[in-house]
Amino acid sequence: MALLTLLATITIGIIRLRNLFAVVVLGGIYSFLMASVMIVLDAVDVAMTEASVGAGISTVLMLATLYLTKTQETVPAHTPLLPLFVAVATGLVLVFGTFALPPFGAADTPVNLNVAPYYLENSIRDTLVPNVVTSVLASYRGFDTLGEVAVVFTAGIAVLMLLKGKRNMKPGPKRRRVR
Repeated sequence: MALLTLLATITIGIIRLRNLFAVVVLGGIYSFLMASVMIVLDAVDVAMTEASVGAGISTVLMLATLYLTKTQETVPAHTPLLPLFVAVATGLVLVFGTFALPPFGAADTPVNLNVAPYYLENSIRDTLVPNVVTSVLASYRGFDTLGEVAVVFTAGIAVLMLLKGKRNMKPGPKRRRVR
């Protein structure tokens, strides 16, 4: 409950602040806390991804972007009621969707009856990898993982290209080539 309370507090802080530097820092803290939540839920692989991408790379890229732009958000010209309504409605639909889910950690769910036993029994024989999580990510879901890596890499390159294009180059003295 402490982690969820901190997440809610940081979310309210992100919504209320106009200083974009503070928003980026709070976003990094939020990602770190989400990684902590994933560790509590025994999803260490997701936690490591969240910590490295969410708290690490995203924060650095956002800080680099703020370096090239202004750090104060402009006052919105419209009332925030429509976005608030859309966010609340989306949240209610998501909460309503969870009512059909089985209880958390229940042993008689389809994933625990069909998929997980197959991976546990056949992982080493099929992939020759002793770690089941690694065999699932690298072999059974290899193309999916490769696609995720390609998307993240492409997004990173695109952000770097955008940041390079925004940089103001100061004209300096010409350099001579030394042979």
